[in-house]
Amino acid sequence: MHQKMSQLFDDETSGAIHRREFLKQLAILSAGTAAVYSILPVLDAQAEIIKADDPRLQTEMITYPGDSGEVQAYLAKPTGAKKLPAVIIIHENRGLQPHIKDVTRRMALEGFLAVAPDALSPVGGTPDDEDTARSKMRELDYESTKKNFVAAVQYLKTHPDSTGKVGCTGFCWGGAMTNHVAVNAPDLMAAVPYYGRQPASEDVPRIKAALLLHYAELDERINAGIPEFEKALQAASIEYKIYMYKGAKHAFNNDSNPERYHQEAAELAWKRTIEFFKEKLKT
Repeated sequence: MHQKMSQLFDDETSGAIHRREFLKQLAILSAGTAAVYSILPVLDAQAEIIKADDPRLQTEMITYPGDSGEVQAYLAKPTGAKKLPAVIIIHENRGLQPHIKDVTRRMALEGFLAVAPDALSPVGGTPDDEDTARSKMRELDYESTKKNFVAAVQYLKTHPDSTGKVGCTGFCWGGAMTNHVAVNAPDLMAAVPYYGRQPASEDVPRIKAALLLHYAELDERINAGIPEFEKALQAASIEYKIYMYKGAKHAFNNDSNPERYHQEAAELAWKRTIEFFKEKLKT
């Protein structure tokens, strides 16, 4: 069994099979998706799209001042680069997991100063166990947490390696938080929430950023809020574009989640996200 898993991992890292197929086959070998999650932490560092020690990047854990005190965050930027537009990456409801750090590195390689704050900073940071992290996320003061992420905009606007132009993207819980950042940070220039719960209609006119909104066709709970959100965006004359990804479920971008990941949707959404940020933050 171990040999088959090792071979499967070799096939994935060599590009012989895609990440989605790798996760499916790993679930079969490990007797179900539940077992995959106990195995993935061991393999995750090896299965990352962009390795943590990639020489093209400079990465570090930093802190910046927030509403609840110092906020921990993962920073990535191209090696030797100066004065880049900045992008905030907001994690899902399990804290700052390796997958989000990987996404942060991917963003940095596109020519951005990328920073992923840890919502669990007030309780010591994200623990290794995802179930514990999810539980701790539910205990956070949500209003203070929103302010912590909004504070990241000002931090990056004045960062010595930033051009002062700041965007934000986030996934699931982080998609909703991205919407809140757009509402509460007038200096934010571009926001890309992935399948995020929409802000209250009365708050929408406060948005100054251009929006690119990604939704999954099979995500009925989140999608129920789209018509009211779109009506409010139109009434406030806010620049926005909505994309709906057919056949995709909520969390389709997470390639560490075998039940949710949708490769075609994820790759297309990422391409559109990068093009949008380059248009709004680099011109």
